[in-house]
Amino acid sequence: MCIRDSVETHVLIDDPEGDGTARKAVHFQEYWVRMRAEVPAHAIVPVGAEQAKPAPGVLEAIAEADVVLFPPSNPVVSVGTILGVPGIREAVADASAPVIGLSPIVGGAPVRGMADKVLAAVGVEATAAAVARHYGSDLLDGWLVDSVDADAVAEVEAAGIRCRAVPLMMTDVEATAAMARTALALAEEVRA
Repeated sequence: MCIRDSVETHVLIDDPEGDGTARKAVHFQEYWVRMRAEVPAHAIVPVGAEQAKPAPGVLEAIAEADVVLFPPSNPVVSVGTILGVPGIREAVADASAPVIGLSPIVGGAPVRGMADKVLAAVGVEATAAAVARHYGSDLLDGWLVDSVDADAVAEVEAAGIRCRAVPLMMTDVEATAAMARTALALAEEVRA
């Protein structure tokens, strides 16, 4: 766990009981489970993130890492919440290790979940290239996109991030291992 304090994710939505101009925050679980992300999200609010502290050893682990990998997880409510804790984003940006990310968007849609809904709430298009730009070249050294998004490679590289198109669907252990090997190979390429 990267965070030792409680951080709750809330979603700002139109108040269904209001006059059409009022908004209210609901817990992410309510938004995702009860509302099934069918209500447009206007903002994502990580309540408590600014007061949270990284768990003991996290900043040191980032500083001493050989490679930092951003998983193909939701860039707003998963990875984004972690990066919102004071010190974590800075530690990743300052890391001497290559930082490689794997796109959670394949063919313009999230691999799983509702990343497209929460990306829209923060003004980011649901594409592999847009998510890479969202993280930025201050964090990412390399980015893997799925083979179906090969046309995004040039756009990501124009943003200052090395990019490769490879199969990213974890269909079995062999495919997952190949994806991990490719991420590590890109890290070595960046390091060189």
